[in-house]
Amino acid sequence: MEEFELKFLEVDVPELEKKLIKIGAKRVDNYEYNRKLFDYPDGSMNDRHGWIRVRTDGKETTLTYKQTLRKKLNEGKEENVGVKEIEVVVDDYEKTCELMKAIGLIVTTEEKNTRTRYEKDDVVFDIDSWPFIPTYLEIESSSFKKVHEAARELDLDPKNGIIGSAGTIYKRYGFDTGTYSSITFEGMIKK
Repeated sequence: MEEFELKFLEVDVPELEKKLIKIGAKRVDNYEYNRKLFDYPDGSMNDRHGWIRVRTDGKETTLTYKQTLRKKLNEGKEENVGVKEIEVVVDDYEKTCELMKAIGLIVTTEEKNTRTRYEKDDVVFDIDSWPFIPTYLEIESSSFKKVHEAARELDLDPKNGIIGSAGTIYKRYGFDTGTYSSITFEGMIKK
């Protein structure tokens, strides 16, 4: 399944929440996520812009394969054009992490972040806070057309939206998440 989402940087959270309520979005919940990212020891998933994620908010735990889809541009450059995601709900965070290790995967990074979620119809608005970078908004729906329409409702230009993972956003601020073993609000630890 392909994800249809855009991220908008450095949002003014109080103003954004007022706009979300004004357009009829409903607040769902606040989440505190713990996650571990996995790859093969040779980094072959990362070489394909992919990774395995085990994530929990303490209530629900998911096991996910994600891969950033890229398009080749001129001069050997690439552009993110989407994200492939296959996700299942699992019942135990620690056991699922142990399963990943048992099949030969290694933990590449441990991460924590917080999220406030709003929904309107089939559009999800996630206000994501990550350590050491400004809070951003992620808009996700069943098509890019719906994501663009939702962005415009909030007076955001879809052309300013970013396709990619949190790692893509970290790169915008000068951090290469691949060089960290831990990214939490307590600190970032280099590998």
